[in-house]
Amino acid sequence: MTFTRRFTPALTALATVLAMGTAYAADTIKIGIPQPMTGPSTQYGDQIQAGALTAIDAINAAGGVKGKQLEAVLIDDACEPKQAVPAANRVVNSGAKFAVAHACSGTTVPAVNIYEQEGIVAITPGATSPLVTDTIKPHYFFRTIGRDDQQGPFAADYIADVLKPKSIAILHDKQTYGSGVATQVRDALKKKDMNIVMYEGINVGDSDYSAVITKLKGVNPDLIYFGGYHAELGLLLRQAREQGMKNTFMGPEGVANRDLVAIAGPAVEGLLVTLPTDFTKMPANKEVMENFTKYKRNPNGAFTFPAYAAVQIIADTINAVGEDSAKGADYMHANAFNTAIGKVEYDAKGDLKHFEFAVFKWDKEGNFDLIEK
Repeated sequence: MTFTRRFTPALTALATVLAMGTAYAADTIKIGIPQPMTGPSTQYGDQIQAGALTAIDAINAAGGVKGKQLEAVLIDDACEPKQAVPAANRVVNSGAKFAVAHACSGTTVPAVNIYEQEGIVAITPGATSPLVTDTIKPHYFFRTIGRDDQQGPFAADYIADVLKPKSIAILHDKQTYGSGVATQVRDALKKKDMNIVMYEGINVGDSDYSAVITKLKGVNPDLIYFGGYHAELGLLLRQAREQGMKNTFMGPEGVANRDLVAIAGPAVEGLLVTLPTDFTKMPANKEVMENFTKYKRNPNGAFTFPAYAAVQIIADTINAVGEDSAKGADYMHANAFNTAIGKVEYDAKGDLKHFEFAVFKWDKEGNFDLIEK
């Protein structure tokens, strides 16, 4: 029996629209951007959006990549480990083969497997935990930020060689990122024979840290290093100062959130933080800074320039080998890139061979200045 197809004018019109939609989609290159858009870590997501979207706008204005426009696919992961896999799967389902991935280490660790399994080239501008790339042997996953075992020794060198405290207490929030960076600082300080009088975890979400403050007062360290995020450090700072403690506090980039001031108030004055160096001051970034002005976005923040650099690397890779993500990953492992964070070269794990951290000091209004590179 022979079946004859009959097309009504309505069906013909629908087919035309669908074909046009397919053609239009083929004219863009999607980049997934899963990052915190809700929750207490939204500022980190704002920084990633500012960097990635500004780079996308600038590249598109210059003609795009191989005649195609880059298209951002924004996805909320809330910096929440339970949302990591769903967020990564939304990148997959969007059709994106490239991603400027998660800000938080606790979210990134479970998401990496998805990108590896699905062959998506993903670059995190914020996740610093070694667990991101040490727990598996990634091929598609990369960073544009240094690892904790780069940041920790840098902080330890500054503590030992510049601050020279007689005693040190180290606290952390028991989470992937916070405990990881605190461990790196502790181990690096031990190698320098520094006197660590306390190493202890605190509970995320507690509103009263008087018990740990009492212990701190008992050992009275010259320096207190905290590994974790701004919410817990804000309370620690405020409550410690209220109890008369004048010890120096120091932390990693995870505490460098403007909301810290709302929690700690003037107690933030004197806080030392290790952050990516101030890329806004690099002469080579004059045009990049002009792009932030043009598109009316804030260039400041620990993850802003690393996110901008991630898009640059993706665009350069596609220009070189096309949109095949397997070829793209091979190319990224084998080549160097000139980016907004300087020259980028990757090792076999997709980690940066070099990343420049710096020490910043906060004032009571929450402004912070570079004091050591």
